[in-house]
Amino acid sequence: MSDEQRQLVDAFTALYARMSTSEQVRAAEPLGFDRELWRAMLDTGVLEMAVSEDDGGWGATELDLALVAEQHGRAIAPAPLIETQVAAKLLARCGSEQLGPVLGGERLVTFAPRSARDGRAGLVPAGAVADAAVVLHDDRLLLVPIAAGTRQIDNLAAMPLADIPIGPEATVLAEGPDAVELHAYALDRWLLLSALALVGIAARAVELGVDYAKRRHAFGVPIGSFQAVAHPLADSATAVDGARLLGYRAACAYAEEPDRAAELSAMAFVFAYETARDATLRSLHIHGGYGFGMEGDIQLYYRRARGWALVYAEPPLVLDRVADARYGPVAAR
Repeated sequence: MSDEQRQLVDAFTALYARMSTSEQVRAAEPLGFDRELWRAMLDTGVLEMAVSEDDGGWGATELDLALVAEQHGRAIAPAPLIETQVAAKLLARCGSEQLGPVLGGERLVTFAPRSARDGRAGLVPAGAVADAAVVLHDDRLLLVPIAAGTRQIDNLAAMPLADIPIGPEATVLAEGPDAVELHAYALDRWLLLSALALVGIAARAVELGVDYAKRRHAFGVPIGSFQAVAHPLADSATAVDGARLLGYRAACAYAEEPDRAAELSAMAFVFAYETARDATLRSLHIHGGYGFGMEGDIQLYYRRARGWALVYAEPPLVLDRVADARYGPVAAR
């Protein structure tokens, strides 16, 4: 990392250490949204960094955004970082006049990874707390207002998910092939940043397991001295390194290998999900009964590793995007 990137990571690490402790994460449940944290993130410039200087932002690269996303995952922060950054990028590319109020913190606009069906966008991240969502529906990219009081969909990961009906008041941002291309542009970046957030979850889950394995004793020795405990943790630590490497390779591809960026982002997402899934499960088991208790921190990570990854689709289905990027869409073959 450059000196500027290290300062960026340090700034967000400090922010999350101060405002996204496990106690604060619990306090934000079941909605999963801490308004004070969100305001602090806005003040730090999370949305401006996602937009180019020509559009009034800082012009951060995908790698810069990925560095922040990993810290966001480590803290399982209860505020909508990734979906709002992607939405801001989309509004900027579409030249929407709504970008100004978004960057100014006057409106919270989110991004719907799933295409809408039958007049409804499903499982929209931050849909229960946002003012509007950018949604792809029938080859039209729409900015859909969200009614006040929209109810959260109950979910294991305590995310502010909501189903959003698409009414006549929706604004058309793009149509036809342009709309599909713009949504794909945003989805690639959503997968990339979600991958690094899952890497952060996995890394912290391994740390929690290691700390407990050092403190917990059985037969007069730390349980971490037993191979049945040490080896799974070592496997997860190795997988975290691999997932991080692949994630940052994908982030760098947007500047260095743009033709491979979509493929690598999808690959990074799937591998990061599998890594986070296994790391949190192993760490939870190492904690024994404490891992299943709601007072234990590991269950917070266990639940989010699964919930965050399922917002778009079953993770293995994301591999279809790898095939499409490499060989072309099925319909074109």
